[in-house]
Amino acid sequence: MSIQKQTCDLIIQNCSILTKDYTILENQSIAICEGKIVAIEDAFTLANTYTASSIRDGAHKLYMPGLVDAHMHTNQQLLRGRIIDELPMIWTRIMLPYESSLTSDTVELSAQLAALEMIKSGTTAFADAGGSFMDTAATVYLQSGLRGVLTYSTIDQGNVPDTMKTSTKEATRRTKVLYDAYHLKNDGLLQVFFSLRSILSCSPELIQETFGIASELDTGVHAHMNEYGNEVNYCLEHFKMRPLEYLESLGVLGPHFLSAHSLMLSEAEKSILAQYNIKVAHCPFSNCGKAVPPTPSLLEKGITVALGTDGTAHGGMSLWNEMKIFRSVMNVTHGIQTSNPVIMPAKTLLHMATQGGSEAIKQSHHTGQLTVGYKADLIGINIDQPHLYPTHNLVNTLVESVNANDVVDMIVNGKLIMKDRHVLTLDEERILYHAKKYFSALNS
Repeated sequence: MSIQKQTCDLIIQNCSILTKDYTILENQSIAICEGKIVAIEDAFTLANTYTASSIRDGAHKLYMPGLVDAHMHTNQQLLRGRIIDELPMIWTRIMLPYESSLTSDTVELSAQLAALEMIKSGTTAFADAGGSFMDTAATVYLQSGLRGVLTYSTIDQGNVPDTMKTSTKEATRRTKVLYDAYHLKNDGLLQVFFSLRSILSCSPELIQETFGIASELDTGVHAHMNEYGNEVNYCLEHFKMRPLEYLESLGVLGPHFLSAHSLMLSEAEKSILAQYNIKVAHCPFSNCGKAVPPTPSLLEKGITVALGTDGTAHGGMSLWNEMKIFRSVMNVTHGIQTSNPVIMPAKTLLHMATQGGSEAIKQSHHTGQLTVGYKADLIGINIDQPHLYPTHNLVNTLVESVNANDVVDMIVNGKLIMKDRHVLTLDEERILYHAKKYFSALNS
């Protein structure tokens, strides 16, 4: 008697997969239906139990969870090549003046380029640190098919361009408008967090109001924290406390706080991160110009650590590069001191770039691993290449040798958005044409 097969939307046949425990299984097939993974079984078994309207050949490919960029800047996409080798302070001298000059059109182009770069490097989800014209960016990201977190940049004090500064009420009001328009709408691809640009640029009133409204709406707060020495010194001078101690004194901290950078941490601040289950996002390439984070001790305390790129202004948006850099930085600063060559193992780095990132964007029960019932956010890597295969340990090779160009397929929310390196949701040729036109006008 023949067995009635179950119908699904997409089957990826006969591939290798990276499991949630960071091991490799070969000769597997993945069934996807209504945006979720409904089965992962050996290829023969799944072929006898499922049929699909679309079949994807997974031979010579490894499928794994999509990467999560837990801290990036859409509004800095057109600053590529502008920051490296510049003297301090680039934030007030270059970046804020540039951001203050952006228009809806330039933000649209920035978002298009950022989306293309993320798709073609295997990043299926991201957390924007906050910018302007975020409604324009939201439209682009929805078209791209990526999963993301958006927020407005909030500044109500400090020596910054007037166009970057708003009143306390206006800072939270416009983010609330963005929240009402986009949060978990349109297949749930976009979330809206609230933000603090930095302790230096946000008044106590803005900090408390931001955390208060985010708590009421059960969403997150994303902020730059402990990134620069002058930020720490500011808090010590004005409040007699370090940055995280200061936020704790305001009674605002909780598990929905995403603390970007988090470099210069005291032991007391590490304990605060652990106590309130705060999520941390390190940005290795960008951070190397400032400080090295005490990541091994954060992990020992059970603190969630994710990886971010800090955007294209800081070396591009490849999390594969960030993992390589971070491995080396951790070895030379922490591993050598303790004669521990596995101070930052490959599995730990992959966890930060996938499950750690999913926790940072409040998606840990939905994305970050290839598990039945989870959303189908995954990427396919061509492993049948001289620089990747054969290998003694494919998990190690993912960290050591995989580059953005090795990602050939991307599926987000069950939808194929890149196939054989061809982006299906955005017109790459048209976007690059407009980008070249922008830079030609800029340099004329």
